[in-house]
Amino acid sequence: MPITKAIIPVAGWGTRRLPITKIIEKSMLPVGNRPLVDYSVQELIKAGVTDIYMVISNVEPCQVREFYKDNIALNQYLEARGKTDRLKLAKTLPDNVKIHYISQDPSAKYGTAVPVAMVAEEYNLNEPVFVFFGDDFIWNPGGESAAESLLKSVQSPDESAILGVEVPREEVVKYGMIDVKDGKLTKIVEKPELKDVTSNLVHVSKYIMSPKLIAEMVEYVNSHDFGPKDQEYMATDPLATFVEKGGIVRVAPTTGEYLDGGSLEGWVHANDVVCDNK
Repeated sequence: MPITKAIIPVAGWGTRRLPITKIIEKSMLPVGNRPLVDYSVQELIKAGVTDIYMVISNVEPCQVREFYKDNIALNQYLEARGKTDRLKLAKTLPDNVKIHYISQDPSAKYGTAVPVAMVAEEYNLNEPVFVFFGDDFIWNPGGESAAESLLKSVQSPDESAILGVEVPREEVVKYGMIDVKDGKLTKIVEKPELKDVTSNLVHVSKYIMSPKLIAEMVEYVNSHDFGPKDQEYMATDPLATFVEKGGIVRVAPTTGEYLDGGSLEGWVHANDVVCDNK
């Protein structure tokens, strides 16, 4: 089943990574020679995505937008110096792929469901879409990407999918635990207590969302009015409701390694892993 659209939220201040995120957007922190978000962008493109909806902060300049633009001055410099072999490296987006940018006010509604609802309403999405967040990725060189694993798991446009990653039982408390039966999601619990852990499978916010699941996200965001210090609009809440109503969410396994640039320790580890494999 081909899926040609993807949502990638990259807005927010990246407060866990201060002070560096005062001047570098979290999704643009380098892992090897590429920014964090580009690992997801490139694997989605390889999986057939041609339209990417990136939710950015409403601050300027926007480094993500600049990275995916053609840099005419740089191209002219490379050509003048006879370094035309590097033009391919400077071109960060194929001609057949378009990124649509949607600004999100950092002081408005907050949480992982909000950018999905924003894009769905603004672009009237009525087809399955990938939803990947911009500060982590699955590293699996030579193997199946997260996008490919998700695609293989769904059997119709009415089905959704979530990526499952196995972690040691004691680490489940740091993530969202997922229970599975017959390859389908039955329960999702954000950061459970260790005594309540029933599965060592966790989710890492990588999805295929069907039109019905997207509609559930929109309904959830629009029907609640959490204040800035109240509950976040978490995507896992409408996801759980969707499953309770009988919606099918396949759980796609992965043999790759989950790398998270959102924390300093995770970012250092991601660089160690990627650079060791060069």
